[in-house]
Amino acid sequence: MSARQSIAIDSLSHLTAIPVATKIGPLLVSSVIAPFDPGTRVVPDTVKAQYANIFHHVGLMLREAGADWRHVAKMEFWTPPVDREALDPFWTEKFPDEKSRPSRHTHVGEGKVATASFIAYVID
Repeated sequence: MSARQSIAIDSLSHLTAIPVATKIGPLLVSSVIAPFDPGTRVVPDTVKAQYANIFHHVGLMLREAGADWRHVAKMEFWTPPVDREALDPFWTEKFPDEKSRPSRHTHVGEGKVATASFIAYVID
């Protein structure tokens, strides 16, 4: 079995000893992905801007792990009770081929902040 690798990116980090993602062999799993503006702890006012930040952070995590969007197997979102279509433009931009999209689950909560996580399988 391959050694575990902690993934770190400049745009997002946890305040505790938790990496933003972990890779073991071809498996890449994120921790919770906050919607902070890159390099800050500021949450944008709009959910659209929060999603933009989440997808930005995910892109950097994938790159740091030697992966890209085609390796994503599943994404989960915890989102405020807003128009669900706010997420779809980001989703279809990163996954334009409707015959090759990862699984997705969106949990609708009562807060005002969106978060996410993902699982990827990194092979070529």
